[in-house]
Amino acid sequence: MKFHFNFDSNKDKEITPLKVPYTDSETPGLLSRHLIDILGKLPSYQPIVIICVGTDRSTGDSLGPLVGTHLRKTGLAGSNLFGTLNEPVHAMNLTEIIQSIHQQYHDPFIIAVDACLGQAASVGSIQINNGPLKPGAGVNKELPSVGNIHVTGVVNVGGFMEYFVLQNTRLNLVMNMAEIIGNSIYDAMSHILPYSASATAASISD
Repeated sequence: MKFHFNFDSNKDKEITPLKVPYTDSETPGLLSRHLIDILGKLPSYQPIVIICVGTDRSTGDSLGPLVGTHLRKTGLAGSNLFGTLNEPVHAMNLTEIIQSIHQQYHDPFIIAVDACLGQAASVGSIQINNGPLKPGAGVNKELPSVGNIHVTGVVNVGGFMEYFVLQNTRLNLVMNMAEIIGNSIYDAMSHILPYSASATAASISD
């Protein structure tokens, strides 16, 4: 879990970071439009891979797998998804999954999704940033970076006893944020992939 920024190569792919509260009624639309702006600039032949990092063994760190499960339920076609509640991507298998992605796909554009800790005023915020995700940074773990862009949800306050804080994060907050992120990614992918399967995003609780 956690994040960081800085993109590389093509300047026209760089985006302005977005940070919005999950409680705002405009947030789903803002997130999806931001993602559409990014993904719409990609060449049609470039595969888009979504990797949702985290574990269901920690409430706060379950944001990624919840988003992945939500997306899996939509039956979204044309996307390549890694990381669900059933098959999570976490510290123990992250390196292997990243290697597998680059073996399977040529020059993939990777959207990384994860939970993060932040300042008290930022809890409940959803962020889209340039560059790779830095998983484990919030709990002082050295893990490989992943992603061309990353989407993160600030699930609790960082700075002290991070493992304890993640374990004691409210599930309701995490599930609500995961549903918004999942729906926003689904909406963006549906716009750029006209052959997308279902017209309506499923609910995590379905």
